Amino acid sequence: MKNKLKNHSSELRNYSRPRINPSQNAPIGVFDSGLGGLTVVRELRRILPDERIIYFGDLARLPYGIKSEAQIRTFSDENTRFLLNYGIKALVVACNSSSSAAYSFLKKTYHELPIIDVIEPAARLAVSATRNGKIGVMATQATVGSGAYEKAIKRQNHSLGVESVACPLLVPLVEEGILKGAILTLTLKRYLVPLLQKKIDTLILGCTHYPLLEDEIQKVAGTKVKLIHSAPQAAFELRERLKASGAIAAKIAKSQRLQVFVSDSPLNFKAIASRFLGESLGRVHMVKFEGQVLKNGGWVK
Repeated sequence: MKNKLKNHSSELRNYSRPRINPSQNAPIGVFDSGLGGLTVVRELRRILPDERIIYFGDLARLPYGIKSEAQIRTFSDENTRFLLNYGIKALVVACNSSSSAAYSFLKKTYHELPIIDVIEPAARLAVSATRNGKIGVMATQATVGSGAYEKAIKRQNHSLGVESVACPLLVPLVEEGILKGAILTLTLKRYLVPLLQKKIDTLILGCTHYPLLEDEIQKVAGTKVKLIHSAPQAAFELRERLKASGAIAAKIAKSQRLQVFVSDSPLNFKAIASRFLGESLGRVHMVKFEGQVLKNGGWVK
């Protein structure tokens, strides 16, 4: 792993406002608090196979889901500025916590940049999928606390019922590679039984880590519950945005289509990342921090 992990001098702070690159062959930027956003990259590579993608996983500050809205917004802004310095033409916020806490802020701050989140696409799918009008949401504490999914669903149909549950143990289990077994089953039952008692027929997987648990979640939820995750719809919506602006990329060499940056390299992270991506992960670039993050989001040497 060490011979494929490249140190990189880029930092996540003190960037001036970079310009948006409108070129059709400019890359798409994607960020997440960890590696779960690679499930979104996986769908982007399927639906937009000729696009260059630059992915940043902020593993050093994972998880975002237990942090304050202000802190998540600060991190999301820094991540966006980092990616903009690579000349991206569009941004996918592949993190539910960032989508709930920072999406509106990022759209306002970078209004020239096409930005796709992962909450609105999933909400639209859930509204169209439910048969009895009862939708469940399983997500991080930050996402559930923001009420982002309920608001997105109610904007489309205010008569629908939405029940949400925070699932703080699931991200650590996935990051540890625990994708099945008794521990996972008991944890899922703890979170899902209260939702199932509400007679939901549609369940949003409100974290990009959760698609790796889809089979196990389906077993606990039962076959009558429709599972929704946003990665395919987010990729489709980005494709339509790029088509409308004439920004779909021309064909490029496969070796140039994905660059991955991380802010930390925990044990076995490449094996875990490959599970999310659905293929072997190549060279990974390390982004070094020069300081520490304070409680107020400031930096010190």
